[in-house]
Amino acid sequence: MVKIISSFSALFLATFCFLMGNGMLSTFLSLRMIHEGFPTQSTGLIMAFYFMGLLIGSFTCHYLIERVGHIRSFIAFVALATVCVMLYGLHMSAVGWAVLRLFSGVGAFGLFMVIESWLNERTDSQFRGRIFSIYMVINYLGVGVGQQMLKFGDIRSQELFFVVGVLFALSMIPVVVTRAAHPELPKKERYRFAPLFHKAPIGILGCMTAGLINSAFFSLAPVFSTQIGLTINQVSWLMTVTVFGGLALQWVVGTLSDRYDRTVVISLLGASVALFSILIYILETHSFLWLLVEMGIFGGLAFTIYPVAVARAQDVFQGKDAVPVSAGLLLAYSIGASIGPIVASGLMGLMTSPYALFVYWASTSSIFTVSVFYFRQWEKVKIVPANEQVAFIPMKDTSPIAVEFDPRNESEDDILSS
Repeated sequence: MVKIISSFSALFLATFCFLMGNGMLSTFLSLRMIHEGFPTQSTGLIMAFYFMGLLIGSFTCHYLIERVGHIRSFIAFVALATVCVMLYGLHMSAVGWAVLRLFSGVGAFGLFMVIESWLNERTDSQFRGRIFSIYMVINYLGVGVGQQMLKFGDIRSQELFFVVGVLFALSMIPVVVTRAAHPELPKKERYRFAPLFHKAPIGILGCMTAGLINSAFFSLAPVFSTQIGLTINQVSWLMTVTVFGGLALQWVVGTLSDRYDRTVVISLLGASVALFSILIYILETHSFLWLLVEMGIFGGLAFTIYPVAVARAQDVFQGKDAVPVSAGLLLAYSIGASIGPIVASGLMGLMTSPYALFVYWASTSSIFTVSVFYFRQWEKVKIVPANEQVAFIPMKDTSPIAVEFDPRNESEDDILSS
């Protein structure tokens, strides 16, 4: 197994470097906009354009890869991401940064497609689950460690833009020097969204809710932290602890969701996020250490909604059409992620309180929890016994290639494409 993991070391290193830079950039841009006096609503809107870019990339990036190949596409996507970073530092304007966030999202999506194509092509079925899990852990580690790199410079200067640019450039080296043959890009699976929702509404709504919650965290948690008076060092730790909390509870929640009805598990997750958010809003904790504990638990609950929702949808389809179903779920996540920062920042401005962010999370989670109980009674929703459920797999929003890479997708039938 060690030899197999080492064969993927170049791709894992590329992923880690890019996600360190990308995770750091998201937090840094939010902090920089607040420092420059951008209204909270403007910050949320600008940050939302990144997730719109991811959505656009899901429909467009594969054309470039099919035309020029993986390595050339990778260089193009890295160049696009790096140019955006440099332009952030050269000129600051709301419209300009929104456009750059859009292209940053497209570039990031393309990078994920290339890396995940390689992993998918070179992973034997017997090792797929372990390699997939390692890849997901690296995703969380990269984003979490990247938050600590905010300490490498002053957010008022241009230094941190260069740090991100260096990390992006470093991510290119392992892929460019690899001796592996170009992987084949998996065939793009067609699906229709309406039949997918009709058969698996809980999975669709769960993924959309995860997008609404997670995007608001990465876009506006730094804004919240600054407004309550945290230092840059404290902001970086708050972001890191929350992300690592999501990583730590993946396995706990996964074990529970494999043993019990997932509609119950996911509704409890939604209710827990709502309850925890309301408690934080009411208490308005002034102890930084206690706030770290709260956010670690919050991250553990919030970041596990998406993989449980994906597993729930796969239960309903019983392993059939696994790839198009998961691609549709990723689309639902992206739609929610594009909306989340806009709505959350608007509520923060309307209530004139940074803690309104927790009201947003509580409201979103409460609506989802009520929806689960409603659709659970809907005759089209099948309650799958625990012993018939598919295996829980830790998931993160990356690209549809991760859907191919998912070890649950070893076989499929195309009943949704007709």
